[in-house]
Amino acid sequence: MLFMCGQNVVRSPMAAILARHLFGRSLYVGSAGVIKGENDPFVRAAIDEIGLDLSRHRPQTLEELEENEGLAFDLVITLSPDAHHRALELTRTNAIDVEYWPTPDPSLASGNREQRMDAYRTVRDELEMRIKRRFRA
Repeated sequence: MLFMCGQNVVRSPMAAILARHLFGRSLYVGSAGVIKGENDPFVRAAIDEIGLDLSRHRPQTLEELEENEGLAFDLVITLSPDAHHRALELTRTNAIDVEYWPTPDPSLASGNREQRMDAYRTVRDELEMRIKRRFRA
């Protein structure tokens, strides 16, 4: 399965590491963005809190993923509107199922550090629950 969001720095890497943690090697999990962004330190902090390590994640676009690994995915789960539109374009030439899971962008949260972290925690926890529910983990 492939998780996609706008820049591959917040939602899709969170979802991918959670799915890998829940399913190990039983599922092939990747992540990509419509465009490539810069790593977000709040994402790493939110993932570190639950004992997972996202330090090796490097943001990549769908095109970079295709060049490096190919598109060996049966399911693309999109987490933002722009990613969903881009994934639907893939269905024209590939036999890929696409699901849209609208997920807020916690990087848009304002306030002090703890308030901003709470936004990231909320997205992390919601993604984990949704992955478990969808794939019965």
